[in-house]
Amino acid sequence: METSSLTAAAEPSLPLVQNDPWLAPYEPVLQARQQRLEQRLAEIVAQYGSLAKFATAHQRLGLTYDGRRRGYWFREWAPAATYLSLTGDFNGWDRGATPLQKGPDGVWEVFLADKDYAGRLTHGSRYKVHVGAANGGKDRLPATLRRAVQDEDTKDFAAQVWRPEAPFTWTDQKFRIQNYVREPFIYEAHVGMATEEYRLGTYREFAEKVLPRVQSLGYNCIQLMAVMEHPYYGSFGYHVANFFAASSRFGTPEDLKFLINEAHSRGIAVLLDVVHSHAVKNEAEGLSNFDGSGGQYFHEGERGNHPGWDSKLFNYAKPEVQQFLLSNLRYWLEEFHFDGFRFDGVTSMLYHHHGEGVAFGSYDQYFGPEVDEDAVLYLQLATTLVHELKKGALLIAEDMSGMPGLCRPIQEGGIGFDYRLGMGIPDYWIKLLKHKRDEDWSLGELWYTLTNRRLGEKTVAYAESHDQALVGDKTLAHWLMDAAVYHNMHRDDPSDVVARGLALHKMIRLLTLALGGEAYLNFIGNEFGHPEWVDFPREGNHWSYQHARRQWSLADNPDLKYQFFQAFDQAMVTTARQRRLLSAPPAKELNQDNTNQVLIFERAGLIFIFNFHVTASIPDYRFFVPEPGRYRIILTSDAAEFGGFQRVDDSLIYETFEEDEVNKLSLYVTNRTALVLARV
Repeated sequence: METSSLTAAAEPSLPLVQNDPWLAPYEPVLQARQQRLEQRLAEIVAQYGSLAKFATAHQRLGLTYDGRRRGYWFREWAPAATYLSLTGDFNGWDRGATPLQKGPDGVWEVFLADKDYAGRLTHGSRYKVHVGAANGGKDRLPATLRRAVQDEDTKDFAAQVWRPEAPFTWTDQKFRIQNYVREPFIYEAHVGMATEEYRLGTYREFAEKVLPRVQSLGYNCIQLMAVMEHPYYGSFGYHVANFFAASSRFGTPEDLKFLINEAHSRGIAVLLDVVHSHAVKNEAEGLSNFDGSGGQYFHEGERGNHPGWDSKLFNYAKPEVQQFLLSNLRYWLEEFHFDGFRFDGVTSMLYHHHGEGVAFGSYDQYFGPEVDEDAVLYLQLATTLVHELKKGALLIAEDMSGMPGLCRPIQEGGIGFDYRLGMGIPDYWIKLLKHKRDEDWSLGELWYTLTNRRLGEKTVAYAESHDQALVGDKTLAHWLMDAAVYHNMHRDDPSDVVARGLALHKMIRLLTLALGGEAYLNFIGNEFGHPEWVDFPREGNHWSYQHARRQWSLADNPDLKYQFFQAFDQAMVTTARQRRLLSAPPAKELNQDNTNQVLIFERAGLIFIFNFHVTASIPDYRFFVPEPGRYRIILTSDAAEFGGFQRVDDSLIYETFEEDEVNKLSLYVTNRTALVLARV
């Protein structure tokens, strides 16, 4: 009996460890994480009834209307404050007119009855909360305000009462994520820069002008950046001040709802880029030092400051902070019908060192003292809540550390995300284009980089995102063509630079899609080789919108070559969706020919052939295929409609033949060309 029990004890109990024996020494840490989550959930259920009810702080805090008592409640959590009052248009900005009373839980409150305030506390009126504390008296924006607006003259932000006469009418009741997004093809977008004009774009314009493009291109998800209100436009939405407010610079909350409702009508899910990794340090607009204690929402002292981002770091150990952030997720899901989240800065959350200057090469780094276990617990609570509230919701983690189990279910020992971003892939492409001649590309290195991911943890593959386009770097199109991307794009221009750039751009994106993961992402405009980087209006560029817009007219101009980039992207995505490519198991390499620079592999029953050679086009190129039969070309990057040279006849049927006791095909494989074959 003792022997059998010892044997049983030695066997891993968590599926995560069973699938990866290298995790065996760390199973106690994984189990401790599970136990801590179970304990915290039990505490929440005992106190609140359920995790979902715990995540309702926004329904109590801030300015909320009480229909039964006919009036507004205003509540604010500020345990260390000594005095709170509400001030605004409704009381002539008199800081002494409307004081709040403090409750035992550190929440201050006041009731504003309609009979006294109905004509003054009206839709659109502005207000703030005055906080008296150890650091003096300051006018602050409420922590859970639903709308913040900026004064054009003073540039000062204020909270705004938002209670339209008629609520928005949703018509997306039949939209189910799992019915429309079997594999995510994600169009990453920023509403403000989605117009071609030199100004801010709006939610409505995006819905009316960009959504039809996204749908026609074949993408089934939109990932919206910079929606949560941020005082500085140039931060790209990463220095969030008001977590419950949709940025008013792009329109009203109803306009954002219109966008999401319209996306759903087109079969497109909408993900929010959620920033729970840090917050803006501004006291005038944000949460920093709200109650004068030096902490409250954030860690005290230096631990509360991010060394690289000049921002504040949440204290995930505090129940009130957990509740604030979890309520934030529930709010965006329910109020705006978002279909999931891309969590920004997960690496920064997971580790005390925030990933700054750290190379991850050992499992010890994922389970040692450098891991912030409070953040792990918060993320487990977050993924549990989202999946509980919305079936089929998508959760994507931006993590470059490779934390094992990050994208596995919690019951298996994981943290519960659905996908991680394949952040090494775009870095690899940029490094390759920067530092190596085409002739020196290593197919083995390329294959390894695009297929190296944790088994069973889904990855979002992408050749470039907003990160690669932001000021200081360049898009792939810009790296490939440099100045020619401006001067040699007429369809009749014989530029060799553009011919190379167009060919490699198509090959890089198709290879990334076919090899890199179980989901695919493209940043707005990059599908047509948008010529410029992204740089928002700021003092350094004289507040210019030149690089904070998208030049759609380039893609739509029949006289320019941008149309070819876009046409290929559309064909590539459509082919992948029709063939359920991303649902298929990882690709199997069939041929790696470093002499001729030809890479061939199979995925989802399709045969992918890439000839990266600079000059060599090879007639009668023979290669092994796993299944005998008749094949035809269903996609070729060299087609005329994609700006290619139409050197291969894609109307032919290719039959396998036996050679060296294996099934083979023979094709004319032209240089800088990608071919996709399917059995007929």
